[in-house]
Amino acid sequence: MPELSLSSESELSGQISKNREILTEPFWVRSLLTSIVILFVFVFLILPLIFIFAEAFKQGIAVYWASISDPDATSSILLTLTVLIAVVPINTFFGVLLAWTSTKYRFRGKGLLVSLADLPFSISPVIGGLIFVLLFGDHSFLGKWLESQNIALVFNTTGIVIATLFVTYPFVARELIPLMENQGNSEEEASLILGAGTFHTFLKITLPNIKWGLLYGIILCSARAIGDFGAVSVVSGHIVGQTNTMPLQVETFYNSYQMTAAFSLSSLMSLIAIASLILKSYFDRKKVKNE
Repeated sequence: MPELSLSSESELSGQISKNREILTEPFWVRSLLTSIVILFVFVFLILPLIFIFAEAFKQGIAVYWASISDPDATSSILLTLTVLIAVVPINTFFGVLLAWTSTKYRFRGKGLLVSLADLPFSISPVIGGLIFVLLFGDHSFLGKWLESQNIALVFNTTGIVIATLFVTYPFVARELIPLMENQGNSEEEASLILGAGTFHTFLKITLPNIKWGLLYGIILCSARAIGDFGAVSVVSGHIVGQTNTMPLQVETFYNSYQMTAAFSLSSLMSLIAIASLILKSYFDRKKVKNE
């Protein structure tokens, strides 16, 4: 390929700069569009967040702490953490397994399997919760059999875990599948050819390559597990002090006109969301660099 002369390079640079000037919108258009976006973000995202914290601390830190320390609020926090600890490892394992099998192996029905993983995205969480109530409740044959065996899978912590597993399942897999497809299989194939086992190859080759995407998916899964309302609301039974997670307890406080308690618990969830957003941005940058 012939090398470009200095004059040709300068002409090319000038043409690129000229094209950029043509494609660039006028200053007033850029300013207007940017202002509209900033205004929208402030009104619909930042302003409600400021209002939540203002209402939570309006009566002072002592009242705020008393609201957070309320037995019902404490119970909801502990239950939410319990569900989180149960759900995230399970969905992480099966998300990685789905990503591995769908990107490393060829088999019939692979496209259908990957598409089914997106089912919780297309179904309303309320419908998802209702499905498990109808499936495991005393309205079905399976539910009646479970009841005869003294096994209860709805209106308790187990039901909340099951419903949360359903709504949070896609997040880890959906972050890993494009990443692993983009990386290809060459390194894993070389490792297997050299005699390494599948598990050793995963630990030494695959996992280091996908770690940032995996952490990114775990953060999204955790945030959804903490904040889910629809599916959990259906399967929990709304038993105060027993099956109310943090979102459900916020609704309970609000409906009973305990506004300070509602906003205090909401502020705690908002802090978790902000922390998740910061971690999500950090892991996202790491994932892009790794790609």
